[in-house]
Amino acid sequence: MSLVKVGVIGIGNMGRSHAKNLNQGDVKGAILTAVCDASEQQLEWAKNNLTNEIEIYQDEDKFLNEADIDAIIIATPHYFHPTTAMIAFAKGIHVMLEKPAGTYAKNVKEMNDLAMESDVVFSMMYNQRTNPLFQKLRKMIHSGELGEIRRTNWIITDWYRSQSYYDSSKWRATWDGEGGGVLLNQAPHQLDLWQWTTGLMPKKVRAFASLGKYHDIEVEDDVTAYVEYENGATGVFITSTGEAPGTNRFEITGDRGKIVVENNKLTFFRLTESEREFNKVDKTGFGRPECWEIEIPVTGDYPGHLGVLQNWIDAIQNGTPLLAPGIEGIKGLEISNAIYLSAWLGEMVELPVDPDLYLEKLREKIRLSTFQKEEVTNVTLDVEKSH
Repeated sequence: MSLVKVGVIGIGNMGRSHAKNLNQGDVKGAILTAVCDASEQQLEWAKNNLTNEIEIYQDEDKFLNEADIDAIIIATPHYFHPTTAMIAFAKGIHVMLEKPAGTYAKNVKEMNDLAMESDVVFSMMYNQRTNPLFQKLRKMIHSGELGEIRRTNWIITDWYRSQSYYDSSKWRATWDGEGGGVLLNQAPHQLDLWQWTTGLMPKKVRAFASLGKYHDIEVEDDVTAYVEYENGATGVFITSTGEAPGTNRFEITGDRGKIVVENNKLTFFRLTESEREFNKVDKTGFGRPECWEIEIPVTGDYPGHLGVLQNWIDAIQNGTPLLAPGIEGIKGLEISNAIYLSAWLGEMVELPVDPDLYLEKLREKIRLSTFQKEEVTNVTLDVEKSH
């Protein structure tokens, strides 16, 4: 099959990285043919750093209607993700969508419905699904080695960001421009992996979100959420961009033991029998099930963003199953929407949340906002330092 002609819309932090990878030929079967951005500064970068054959557009409509493209990567600010994707679906253009899928679930659901009605290949940039560590974790849990899940705990506070990060763009960390903070910008990776590896979606959430606790921003930079699952299990999710050095520790406990993911290692505290069975037969009062601590070997490359791009192109050309189907982007977003709504209302909420209520409360945040950014540097940052 001939090369898939790919365009990139939004050549800021992540879009620039994708454009360079495609332009360098790092994605087999694909070629970069066009880029689009509303910023003159970003277009100047494209002119100076991409080959002369690349078409450059400042107007999105012209890009989608006139560019020589079969597929696009959407790397614009969050609010625009579903709208641009839906236009592309209608034109038969394949879509790779940067996380998050959108800002609120209502229009992401509409986007998903249109995607399923079309013949395009729609994928999400969930690059951490290519990590052999999380692939092995998912396989172990889904195979039943951990038994029935009882508890999940994820402390992900190593997404540290200094004030200069938030000052790099006017839209960043505002309700109107981004729709949220750490939950929509950094933590979507973990919110996705949380449900993808365990196979569990929360049914209830009680959350607390601190707005501008560590930074001069109007959105959240510190979150603690408690969740309940349908099977009776519970979970805690903690994230922040204001802690250094920070922690990244994911624990999943089942009736057959506990798995810990930390420091790029997978440790299985494996019970030799189910805790439920031991509980029935032990007569000592203080006995515990025998437990083996096993460091699970994890092999294979971690291709990250390039791995998801390659999988998407392979799906377009050969029908390869998608590692991160685009319609699955709504799952992590529904969790973050529930966390926000619980924090705003000060009460436990059930998932999925009322999409109209969530949108009403978000628009209220935007309408009542008095936050003004006094200093904006308008710089494109090196995303390699964020991985």
